[in-house]
Amino acid sequence: MFKTLLYDPIFHSLIFLYQYVTFQDLGIAIILLTFLVRLILFPLFYKSAKNQLILQKLQPEIQKIQHDHKDNKEKQAQAMMELYKKYKVNPFSSFLIILIQLPILIALYRVFLGDFSDINTLFLGLIDLKTRSIIIVGLAAVAQYYQGVLTLPKAEKGRELSAPEKIGRQMVYFGPLITILILTSLPSAVGLYWFATAVFSIVQQIYINKTVKINGGI
Repeated sequence: MFKTLLYDPIFHSLIFLYQYVTFQDLGIAIILLTFLVRLILFPLFYKSAKNQLILQKLQPEIQKIQHDHKDNKEKQAQAMMELYKKYKVNPFSSFLIILIQLPILIALYRVFLGDFSDINTLFLGLIDLKTRSIIIVGLAAVAQYYQGVLTLPKAEKGRELSAPEKIGRQMVYFGPLITILILTSLPSAVGLYWFATAVFSIVQQIYINKTVKINGGI
């Protein structure tokens, strides 16, 4: 079922783009397919990213509730639920959205690890996507770093960062390092997909950062 519903449609879409749209450049076909899939999934990604941004902006209020009701966990939980209800945010929705997206992302990943022996695998006539490329790995790491920076809330003077915020700031640096460790052992077709995904996410995050307001409600 996974192969029929996800892998085969994605693979055939890639081949169609390669043959009829990108003048038989597999790299451009991968980029276009990645953008098309992200556009289809945009409502889910948008909701997840918006949810995370709102939670970040609510950290001062969350910390105040935790301080005011530190001796009464029941009142603390009730106050938290009222805060989430007021701003129409679900702290657990991101996990559900990730679970929905995961099969599609796995299918994409497997497609880009596939056997492309019968087609031209040069990207822009320069990089063989069947082999490793330090250039693409570097671009993917830089794009992921910038994407991480965009997700960070502005530091407020006099306010101590919460544990999730501290972890988020650390992941801005750990994420690109993990990206480098993973992609250096994989064909550059996967790295190009990773890079294209990060670029799309950057554009999406810039849009969200400009449009999401929490003062006065959402």
